[in-house]
Amino acid sequence: MLRLPAIIKKNLSVRISLMVLTAMTLLLMASMVVMLYYSRKAVKEEATQKAMQTLEGAVNHVDNIMLSVEQATGNIYFSMLPYLDNPTMMCTYARKLVETNPYVSGCTLAFKDSIYADSPATKQKWMGQTVDWEQVGWKNPEKGAQANEPAFITFSLPIVSVPGGKPVAMMVVDVSLSLLSDVAESAKPSANSYCALLDHNGTFIVHPGNRQTTQTTLMLKDQSAKDAAQAMMSGETGYRPFHVDGKDYYVFYKPFKRETLPGLEADEQSWSAGIVYPEDDIFGDYNSLLYYVLAIVIVGLLLSFVSGCMFIHWQLKPLAMLTKQAQRIAKGDLDEPIPDSRSEDEIGRLQANFKLMQQTLATNIGELEQLTSKLNEHGRQLSTAYSQVKKADRMKTAFLHNMTNQMLEPSEAIDHDVEALCSTSHTEQDTIRLADDIQQNGTTITELLKNLLNMSDEDIRKEVQDA
Repeated sequence: MLRLPAIIKKNLSVRISLMVLTAMTLLLMASMVVMLYYSRKAVKEEATQKAMQTLEGAVNHVDNIMLSVEQATGNIYFSMLPYLDNPTMMCTYARKLVETNPYVSGCTLAFKDSIYADSPATKQKWMGQTVDWEQVGWKNPEKGAQANEPAFITFSLPIVSVPGGKPVAMMVVDVSLSLLSDVAESAKPSANSYCALLDHNGTFIVHPGNRQTTQTTLMLKDQSAKDAAQAMMSGETGYRPFHVDGKDYYVFYKPFKRETLPGLEADEQSWSAGIVYPEDDIFGDYNSLLYYVLAIVIVGLLLSFVSGCMFIHWQLKPLAMLTKQAQRIAKGDLDEPIPDSRSEDEIGRLQANFKLMQQTLATNIGELEQLTSKLNEHGRQLSTAYSQVKKADRMKTAFLHNMTNQMLEPSEAIDHDVEALCSTSHTEQDTIRLADDIQQNGTTITELLKNLLNMSDEDIRKEVQDA
């Protein structure tokens, strides 16, 4: 890991690839964030629409069952009116209601002094109970029933002899909760979702597991689940997320409203219908797709990085070659030729100019070496001439010293003879002798000076000729 910064620092292709990868990553991340945001929003909207449609279908299905039971009960009711004084005939119509309507599980006729039921268990259930002769409409399953007994919701209809009179009997029609649970089980927008009917006090009327008379009351610990249940019980319409047993859910709910039909008074129930939708069912495919997309993006970025490094490295090969060539040129090696470039881009032009520079440098260095050789030769010649000049100068100095030595004796002799002539009187012969000596010594000095002048003229002529 410690070598990675050094590799990045020394490798231009890696740095360029990293910059390109960073830009691509930022662009892809921004695009993915926007895409995933709107995709998740679309998935959520689709799930909401699907759940609400399923919920509406389940509510309508349950309502249709209840309407069918109400209409069938009403028809039997009007058929019984002529036989109010004949309980046997009324019981026959009650049995016909159970036989002809698939939604009716049982029908009980409560008279002032007797109970008729289509089964002994139902009759036994009604024995000893107080009948509410004024109750009209649907009644929730009663609490306290045995766990192994079938669960029912009941529709009660008082039978009166004259409009506004007191009931002479009570007809109670049972609808199995198992039937309604089948409706709830069929209302599944996803494999793990389920539908339920909830009372205003938090008791389940219908849910897929409620097939017995023992009712289930909401016992929730998580606050989000409590809030969702409270929203359902208050009759709101919408959806809420909640958390139960480590799992996330959405509940889509609406109040259970009865359809109003002409000539039939609607029996409003304080129920709320809801569909519990696991979040995994809503966003499971979306999350899987997200993981696939992330994996594809990561693999794509890695492949782009590797291929980019290889491509850039291949493109930068001429630069690496020129770098090595520049190192050789810096060491003075100009013999290895630079190949011609096959491209016409900036690197190709750089390689061509580098080759031209190498050739120009080779030519200039060759000319410089020739000039240096000539200068060295001239230097050697000048050194030789300088040595000769120094030797000649020494010879001239020795010659002048010799000549001055030779002129010294005649000069001293002339000086002596002159002093002798001036000091005392001499005879004519002595004077002639001294004059001859002075003349002879002067001639000697003159000859020496002539020879010196002649030698100087020859040296000057030689120097002029050499120049």
